Parts: sequence; structure tokens; C-alpha cells
Amino acid sequence: MRGPLGAVIGRHFSAAAAGGGEGDDVQTGVIRHDRKCRDLPFLALFAAFWVAMIVNSSFGFNQGNPLRLTYGLDYRGNICGSKHGDPDLSELDVRYWMNPNQVYQSGLKDSKIDLADAKSICLMECPFPAEDGLNFVCDYPEGDIRLSVDDWIDRDYDYFEYLTPDMRNASLQLQGPCYPIIFPSINVYWSCQFIARPSNVSLKHWQRMGGASIDENMLIDKTIHNTINYKSSVLKRYVADIGKSWPVLIVCGGLLPLFLSLVWLAMIRYFVAGMPWITVVLFNVLVISVTMFFYIKAGWIGNDPLTVVIGPSDPYVSIGGREINHLHFAAVLMTIVMIICFLTSIAIVRRILIATSTSVLKVAAKVIGEVQALIIFPVVPYFILAIIYMFWFAATLYLFSSSRVLQNDCKADCCTYDLKLGKVNCDNCCGYSVHYTPHIGIAIFFHLFGCYWATQFFIACSSAVIAGSVASYYWARGEISHDIPFHTVVSSLKRLMRYSLGSVAIGSLIVSTVEWVQSILKSLRRRLKTVDTAGESSFQKTVSSSSNCCLGCIDWTIKSVNRSAYIIIATTGKGFFKASELATGLIMNNILRIGQVNVIGDVILFLGKLCVSLFSALFAFLMLDNHKYRSAHNKISSPLFPVLLCWALGYVVAQLFFGVVETSVETIIMSFCQDAEEHEGEAQYAPPLLMETLGDPSQLQRLTQGP
Repeated sequence: MRGPLGAVIGRHFSAAAAGGGEGDDVQTGVIRHDRKCRDLPFLALFAAFWVAMIVNSSFGFNQGNPLRLTYGLDYRGNICGSKHGDPDLSELDVRYWMNPNQVYQSGLKDSKIDLADAKSICLMECPFPAEDGLNFVCDYPEGDIRLSVDDWIDRDYDYFEYLTPDMRNASLQLQGPCYPIIFPSINVYWSCQFIARPSNVSLKHWQRMGGASIDENMLIDKTIHNTINYKSSVLKRYVADIGKSWPVLIVCGGLLPLFLSLVWLAMIRYFVAGMPWITVVLFNVLVISVTMFFYIKAGWIGNDPLTVVIGPSDPYVSIGGREINHLHFAAVLMTIVMIICFLTSIAIVRRILIATSTSVLKVAAKVIGEVQALIIFPVVPYFILAIIYMFWFAATLYLFSSSRVLQNDCKADCCTYDLKLGKVNCDNCCGYSVHYTPHIGIAIFFHLFGCYWATQFFIACSSAVIAGSVASYYWARGEISHDIPFHTVVSSLKRLMRYSLGSVAIGSLIVSTVEWVQSILKSLRRRLKTVDTAGESSFQKTVSSSSNCCLGCIDWTIKSVNRSAYIIIATTGKGFFKASELATGLIMNNILRIGQVNVIGDVILFLGKLCVSLFSALFAFLMLDNHKYRSAHNKISSPLFPVLLCWALGYVVAQLFFGVVETSVETIIMSFCQDAEEHEGEAQYAPPLLMETLGDPSQLQRLTQGP
């Protein structure tokens, strides 16, 4: 038989206190429970996991270089834009393929040469054919070429006039050190994209000089385009956008949602009756606004679409990319979400009318007003998570770029002029590529899961502290001392840190694991659909849909039980599994009463969280539309990834602060149900305001009139 919660954490005067006994417990009237540490192995597991996270991140910091996410490699294996290259390439960040025939041949089927083996160097900007002659791009100056790198740059990389006869003959055979500029090119994500539209003037000059034949096929355009748009290349650019847009993440993912959440809590404190309407209207406005921004960047509205070109470009040349396709998909998805949200808002209008007269939110608002430290407390886990996220994002950049630059093992027959040797060399013409270690996928997965577990852990800790504080308020009949405004919250925090961190660790681990398994299965299901769409039978579709629905139900159930379990943990000090059992029994015994008042409240709170996160995403769009992030080195490949990150971070911050109301409501309801069970259906400690919703008239009269 369960023991009474009132004797666990409540505040009421005992016989000793009535007799004027001494002692701290008696003087304050708080009856303390004889607790002990729970679920310690899981706390040790959480600590060991974070030790492994630090070791895993140190591997990334040691092996990674974020420049690899953005810039390409030259034929020597140097990273364009790196000051550690040979020569110094800090100002030379654009990769250019010098030999057009190698580019063409690398796109042919059964070709022995790959684009990674085609000779490329790093330049400041993509070269363009001369209007009335022929220009060259020459190799880095060394050997007999007595030019500094600065002089080479000032000459537009052309020292053809200084070549010896042997060098000229080699250059005319497309063996270097100088190569003709026949095709125009533009800077597409720091690689020079050839345009298969050769300059007739330059081509005629080249042919008059006796130069080798140059292929003019459209394949020269597609080969580089396909390389730039590989899935792995797009993913690298998305990750690199994190580092480029870090001020946006700080403002829109951290500071702005903090401010908005505090404003929302203040409004729920003073305008609780009108908050459901304000939240629903604001939510629909924000969804429409974010959708319109996706339309603008997708190029469907206005004249400001996303462009893959860095710097000036030919207005008659249109170059697409996966990033633009992803924005098109996001715009369509947001349109569907917008329609669903609008129809759902209309459908819940009647329920909102009921919610505005519901007293549970009003009781929660009163609790926040009485225990004012509850509004401030989420700032503590907020700053802890902020520190963790800053470390995590930095480690992410290095982990995704943790690789080795190795020379390719190619079988291409090619010869190039070696300025150091002073002759044509046919032995070493293979290029360099970035090679990832075999376990990098596991390291990245481990890193991502660690972030999610840490987030769930600190959100759970915040919920447990709030639950302990609100339970103290309930079982004390609201008789909280105002002399020490932080006493209730500090006491709850001490109990959590001393006894229940292990229980919170296992609860957050279960939620994280279930959600990750669900996301992995969804990803596998999508891949299977793309592989065998036509052969999928109706039975397979039914099984797939059913399994997806079951996983969603399991996830929702575990989350609901976990939240209730944290309340029991905070109030009784039980271990996680025993608390889950008690919480499940309490919910099942009072499921109609809980559902009657809690469902619409959860919907309003969920919409409130989305309002904060959507406002963060909208402001991120506005910041990323600045010239700083649309040109030069800070140009982001797409606003999609930073906006989604700001949305996610905003939601996490909102969850921390909105959890004050959410957990307060659930704690009050569960305390009421437990109170009623312990006293034969008549709650003894419920505030009169709560009885208007959950109690009956006779109990309300008894509580208001007193004994």
C-alpha cells in the first residue's frame, strides 16, 4: 500500500510542533522524508558517458580541420585558404582545375582519371577568358620561375612569357606549367564551375599557337557540377554553416528564446485567461511568416532567391544545387504544416473556450506568483546547457572534418611539368582526397546521441526541481514562507542532487533511446521506399504504417509516464522504476479526471513552445538575410540548417521555461489525485481555486468555510 505523499514532503504541523518542540524540522513545520540515493549505477553510466564524450571530442579536435568542410584541395594536398599550405594559401581559397581535358575525361564512363586526380590549384577568384586574346593560369611559381606568390597573383597567375622553350612546348601539350583559359568559370561554393561555352577568340589564339585539341563537350560543365553537389559535399557545407553563423545561433538560438520565454511566463502570471487566444493567434501568424520566408528563398516569391554563386555572376547563367532543392522541399512541407495548423486552430476554438474557464492554469499561475523563484530557476539549467552546446558545436565542426588528406592510388596516364625538377614528370600525377577513418560514423552518432541525452537530462532535472517545489506548495495548502523566497526551490534542488540524479539519468536515457530508435527506423523505412517503391505491396505498406504508429504511441506514452515519474521522484524520493509504477497507477485510476483538464492545457503549452521556436527561426531568417552572410567568406550555403538549428534551440529553451507551467499543472493534478485517494475521495489540501475544476461543490464549500 502506498504511503501518503503529505507526510513525505508536505508542510503541516505535527504534534511535536504543536507542543512547542525544538529543532529545525519542527520550527519550520516541514516534515522531511528519510531518503536514500537511488539508481546510482545509471548516474555512474551518465558520468562515464560524458568522459567518453570528451575523449571522442578530443579525437575530433586533434584530427579535424573545419576548413575541409568548405574549401577544396589543390594537386599537392593543400587546403585552399589555409595558411599552413605550401605556399601560403590564406588568400587563395578558390579551387580551379587547370586542364580542361582532364575535367572532361573524368566525366566519361570507364575513365581512368577521376576529377580528384585532375590538376587543380588555389586562386583568389575564378579566371575568365580574355576578350581579345589568350590568357593563361600558371602553376605556383618555383624553380626557374623567379616570382614571388604576390607577384604571381598581381600578374593574374600568368607568367607564360617567362617560360623556357621546353616549358612552352609542355604547356602547349596541356602538361603545364601554364594552361590556357578557354572556358569561363564562376565561383560555386569555392570551386570554379566551368561553363561549357568556350571563348571563340581564346580558342582561335590557342589553335594558332599549335596547342593541343580541347574538348568542348557539355560534360565539362556537368562533371564539376556533380562533384560540388555530392551528398557528402552538401552535408559538409551544412555543417560548415554552423561555424559561419555562430552569432545567429547565439542570438536566435539562445538570447531571444530566453527573453521570449520569460515574457510568456510573466504573461501567464498576469493574463492567464487571455493567453490561450494570444498563443493560438500568434502561432498561426508565425507559421505563415516562416512559410513565406521559405517561399522567398526558394525563389517562388520576390526577387531574392538563394544563389549558389559566390560573388558576381553572369545573369544569363543559371546554376542549381541540392541546397535549392532542399529549400523547395521545406517550402512545400511548411505549406502543408500551415494548412494543418490553421484547420486545427479552428477545430480547437471550442476547447479553448473551455480552457479559459479552467482553473488549473490559474492555480499554476498562482503558484508561480507565490513561489517566484520558479520563474528564475530555469536560468540555471539554461546556462549549463549553453556551455554544453558551445562545446558540442565546436566539437561537431572538428568531428565532421576529422580525416586525413592522402594521395590517391590512381591508374591515370598523365604527365605534368615539374618546376622543381625542370622537366616533365609522369610518375606522380595522382591527386589528393580527404579520407575518413572507418569509425568516424560511430563517433559522430555517439556525439549526436550524447547531446540529446544531455538535453533530456537537464530538462528532466529542471522538471524534478519544479515538481518538488510545487508539491511543497500544494501539501502546505499554499502556506509558503515569503521571508525566504528561494527556500522551496533550493530545498528541492538539494534533494535532487543528493538523492535522485541517477533516477533522472535513467529516465532521460530511456526517452533518448526510444526516440533515436524511432528516428533510425523511420530513416531505414524511407530508404527502403526509395529502393523498392514499385514492389511494395499493400500489406507491406500497412505493416510500415502500423509500426510507425506504434512507435509514436510508445514514444508518447514513455514521455508522459516519465514526466509523471519525475514528479513522484521529486515528492517521494523513490527510484525511477518504482516511481514510474506509482505514477502509472495514479494516472490509470484518475485518467478521466486528468484528461478532462490537462489535454487542452498541454496543447496550449505546446503551441507556446512552437511560438518561441518559430519566432527564433523567423528572426534567424532576418539575420541571415544580411549582406555579411550572403557574400565572401561568411557566405552560408543555405539558411536552412542555421534556421532549423535556431528553431530546435529555441524549442529547448522554451521547454525549460514552459516546463515551469507544464510541470506545475501536472504536479498539482497528481497531488490532487493522490490527496483524494489518501482521504477517501476528498482532497484535504487542494486550494479552493482548484476544487472548482477537479472537486465537487460539497468539498469546495468545506474548504472555503473551514472546519
